[in-house]
Amino acid sequence: MSKTTIDSEAIRQLASLLDDTGLHEIEYETEALRIRVGKAATVVTHAAPVTAPLAAPATRSAVDETPALHPGTVTSKMVGVAYLAPGAGEAPFVSVGQTVSQGQTLMLIEAMKTYTPVTAHCAGRIVQILVSDKQPVEHGEPLAIIE
Repeated sequence: MSKTTIDSEAIRQLASLLDDTGLHEIEYETEALRIRVGKAATVVTHAAPVTAPLAAPATRSAVDETPALHPGTVTSKMVGVAYLAPGAGEAPFVSVGQTVSQGQTLMLIEAMKTYTPVTAHCAGRIVQILVSDKQPVEHGEPLAIIE
């Protein structure tokens, strides 16, 4: 069994990337080594004030309430930062109401200076874009909904 040396500078860089992007966890893997760096969640609790019940909100569609359960939900395949346009000042790849075809690029996810396209898994119409430009995203996070 060979002993692997740990590159403390790589760990520092991964921790810095967590701070810079607002992510909670990042993983880096090579053939010989796998490093996972994460932040501990800080939980702050306060007693909730007793108030009168609020009026019921306007009815919302099932898409608004549970986007992860919608069959047209497009999810992130990786941890990174979402980019809705190909470049700064350029038009977004797609917009709400736009018809898309299967395989069409909806946005990009950037991780460690590598941009990976997020594509439509089916043809349809974009009914919701659930992230904003340059927003950190987690693996499995809903990004958009196609109907």
